[in-house]
Formats: sequence, structure tokens, C-alpha cells
Amino acid sequence: MTQTYENVEFIGLGLMGHGMAKNIVEKGYPLTVVAHRRRTAVDDRRARGALEAATAQDLARSCDVIFLCLTGSPEVAAAVAALKPGLAKGAVVVDCSTSDPTVTLRLAAELAEIGVEFVDAPLSRTPKEAWAGTLDCMVGASDASFARVKPIIGTWAAKIVHIGGVGDGHKMKLLNNFLSLGYAALYAEALALSRKVGIPVAEFDKVIRGGRMDCGFYQTFMGYALEGNREAHKFTLANAYKDMRYIGSMANAATVGTTMASAVKNSFALAMATGGNGAEDYVPHLPDYVAKANGL
Repeated sequence: MTQTYENVEFIGLGLMGHGMAKNIVEKGYPLTVVAHRRRTAVDDRRARGALEAATAQDLARSCDVIFLCLTGSPEVAAAVAALKPGLAKGAVVVDCSTSDPTVTLRLAAELAEIGVEFVDAPLSRTPKEAWAGTLDCMVGASDASFARVKPIIGTWAAKIVHIGGVGDGHKMKLLNNFLSLGYAALYAEALALSRKVGIPVAEFDKVIRGGRMDCGFYQTFMGYALEGNREAHKFTLANAYKDMRYIGSMANAATVGTTMASAVKNSFALAMATGGNGAEDYVPHLPDYVAKANGL
């Protein structure tokens, strides 16, 4: 029996979206993309068989399922507004960005009024896994919408967890990022203190690596501190700071005190406020900013 594939559209061919879109088109789905800043990524997708739409509205008119992989909620809201005039009843918009759940719920309600489903499907891991098709994905959706989009998500994700209803995927993603960015803030401060008291990075690593404090995130993070690999984890400090602000917003809405989350947010705020290349540097570069603030 011949399998029928829905028409898929993709907006946001950045560090993660480039690899995700590659896997969608290479695994048989008709794919249309729209250019924003990365012309090279669009040309690469076209060479692999994707089509290109001139505008988001044109893209929406031909779509069944639209994936968004953007910086944050303001960009997602702008994309949805641009798509909305062309969206047909029965379409699905899937937001793979790390977004503010309160905005996610508002957008879902707006689209429901015109018969369009909204799914939040944020992801975890790095551009390397996006290219390999082995990302993790946490999904907030109705059962019917989840069943519909899961095969497409499966082209670029190896682990897919249906968390609950709309918005729950983004809530879980923020909790996930709180843990990872909390680790990053701890590692950065520990490494700065280690240098200050005369313990070389290599000796620090010998103790931690392979012990109870070791983990996959630690090993990735240390790719820069230990080996000088500036692209060990390509997730910007600006994005980390944004995510921690979203965590604060979610906690405020839930009336939860977050002493630790505030401290982690301040670590990234420090990096953003001290000049240099904070907006473009990656999370493993945070120790440089903590060290500089401490006279190293």
C-alpha cells in the first residue's frame, strides 16, 4: 500500500532547523521553505528537493503542516500573524521553538477560532543531532494532533514524548533547560574558582570525568574549557538568557518562588551585560565571563 505524505512547510532554517528540514525532505515528505536570513540553508534544501515560497502567506496556502523553529515567542507570534491569512481549516502549526507557554496558549486559542490546530514540539540536543535526525522532542498536543504530526517529527527526532495538552511541551522544555543551564552556571563558576585557586582545568576534569558528577552535558560543556572547541555546544548565551527569563515568567504565573532559577538567570545576564561577544558566544563560553568578572 502506497503511503500518502502531507505537504510540510518549514520556517526557521537556523542552526537546528537546517538539519530538521533536511531530514523531512530526504525522508519523503513534500517540503516547502521560506527564506529569512540564511539563503545558503534555503538553497541547500532546494537542492535536496524542497520548494520555496515567496512569503509566509503563500506558504500557508499550500500547506497541511507548518513547522516553526524560531528564536522565541515574539518571532513565533509574528510568523503566525503572517501565516494566518493563508491558513486553511484543518491545517496544523507546530512550534519547535523554545517559547513562553503563556504565549503558546494564546496563539493556540487564536488559531482554534479558524479551525487550525497548534502543537508545541520543542526539542533538545544540538545541531549535530538535528542533522543526524536524532533529536529529543517533547510534544504538547491533543491525541489526534499528536498522532498526525508524530511521523513527521520522527524524521528528525529519535526520542518523542507526548507530554500532554497544548503548552505542556513548552513547559517541559523550560524545565529541561533550567536543569541544563543550571549545570552550565555551576560549571562556569566552579571553573573560574578552580583557576583562581590554582587548579588547572585538566586536573579539575580528571576528577570529575568518570565520577558521580560526570554526565553527557558536562562532557559537551568541557569541549571548550578543556579542548578549546568553540563550537562544542552551539547554543548562544543570548538564547540561554532568553530561556531563563521565560522560566521566570512561567514561575511567576504559577506563583512559585525560584531562588535557584533567578541565580542561574543572573549568571547569563552577567555575560550579556559585560560586553564582548555575549550575544553570539555559546553556553560553554560562560566560564570566560565569570572569570573576567573575577579578575582573571
